[in-house]
Amino acid sequence: MKNHAYHSIIFDLGAVLVDWNPRYLYSKIFATPEEVDHFLQNICTSDWNETQDEGRSLQEGTELLIAEHPAYEAQIRAFYGRWKEMLGGPIPETVQILRQLKDSGRFKLYALTNWSNETFPIALMEYQFLQWFDGIVVSGKEKLRKPQPDFYQLLLDRYNVDKSTSIFIDDNSRNVKAAEEFGIESIHFLNPQQLQEELSSRGILN
Repeated sequence: MKNHAYHSIIFDLGAVLVDWNPRYLYSKIFATPEEVDHFLQNICTSDWNETQDEGRSLQEGTELLIAEHPAYEAQIRAFYGRWKEMLGGPIPETVQILRQLKDSGRFKLYALTNWSNETFPIALMEYQFLQWFDGIVVSGKEKLRKPQPDFYQLLLDRYNVDKSTSIFIDDNSRNVKAAEEFGIESIHFLNPQQLQEELSSRGILN
């Protein structure tokens, strides 16, 4: 049964509110989609990037990877050297949902994001809507990340959030599953229309 006394809405940022995709950059660097896929699946992988999201410095992560794959040095350096080119801008329909939630005055709004502490300031300067949150917890600053339970707990403790009256939104099913197991009702974000419908069905949006 869904809880209808919601007080807090917790958002992931990347691929929910911010369109971030390494392919935007690497489609300029490699000649074919197959080369892009190979590079992102075997060289600059999600697991490697998430280690920087968990607090390892960009320089250390870059140099370690170059030592493993010296033939790809230039392409590896581009990952953070040209990181801003991976940003496709805000996802406007989701930002509009955030705006509706903010304007309603009914909820506290938080962000829980796996993001390097070295690149997150770029997003803060780029996207004014990040100022709408009552609190943001960034993995790279805390040296913790989703799906670790301690990362969810950190947000609850820092902002005195009751998980029984909260809902969490993330595009990564792994993080959604972890939040549900932790006791926070969650929505697996697929697209803004689906999110609008999910929130409306719970009485969160009119």
